[in-house]
Amino acid sequence: MMFLLSVTLLYFLPSIIGHKKRDFTGIFILNLLLGWTVIGWIAAMVWACAAEDRPVFAYAGPARFCTRCGAMNPGAHFCPTCARPL
Repeated sequence: MMFLLSVTLLYFLPSIIGHKKRDFTGIFILNLLLGWTVIGWIAAMVWACAAEDRPVFAYAGPARFCTRCGAMNPGAHFCPTCARPL
């Protein structure tokens, strides 16, 4: 039983590494469908290690949107993109 758990964790190691990455869905599908081949598993592992992390969004208070360019400007009175008053 412990062997089966260890093999399953090793098989899905690229998905475990890439669970907080931007391309997690693609990494998981590649790992699930082609992970049984050595090349597919290595490709999923390389992709998981090289992928960028998901951006973290923090709440910065009430935001104002520019009516001209649509940029979000939290706490600003003028748009830094087009210099229009908000």
